[in-house]
Amino acid sequence: MTRTGFYPGSFDPVTFGHMDIIARSARFLDALVLGVGVHHGKTPFLPTDVRLRLLDDACEPVRTATGCRISIVTFDGLAVNAARDAGAGVIVRGLRDASDFDYEVQMGQMNAGLAPDMETVFLAASPATRMIASSLVKQIAKMGGDISPFVPEAVNAAVLKALKS
Repeated sequence: MTRTGFYPGSFDPVTFGHMDIIARSARFLDALVLGVGVHHGKTPFLPTDVRLRLLDDACEPVRTATGCRISIVTFDGLAVNAARDAGAGVIVRGLRDASDFDYEVQMGQMNAGLAPDMETVFLAASPATRMIASSLVKQIAKMGGDISPFVPEAVNAAVLKALKS
């Protein structure tokens, strides 16, 4: 039996916090599907194609180290439906702090109501990444700060390029 997980997010941009959850999930899953949320009513900081490429590149070392099959899809509806479409039995969520916990537990319970056969697994952020949030990374970058401690090198370059556009 293949254990497949689904990790949804905007990944706008992908951070070391995301990568921490991806790498740790890959240690106990056979396959991990990363669901990049594409909401037509919202304009992302980085275009979808760029987010997909950066995420795929960032995941290559994890694939190599763990043997986990990591794939990436886009979705624009409920994460629980996208997880089911991906063949996942588990939704993976990362928790940075108590406010994340409250929100994510409520979301996990709602998902369980929609799909009782789907489990939500919560991974506490590693101490080195728990303060990282994509929204803060974008804010720091827009204000001219250095985001290199929080994102992979290619993501840093893509963000700097986007800011110059």
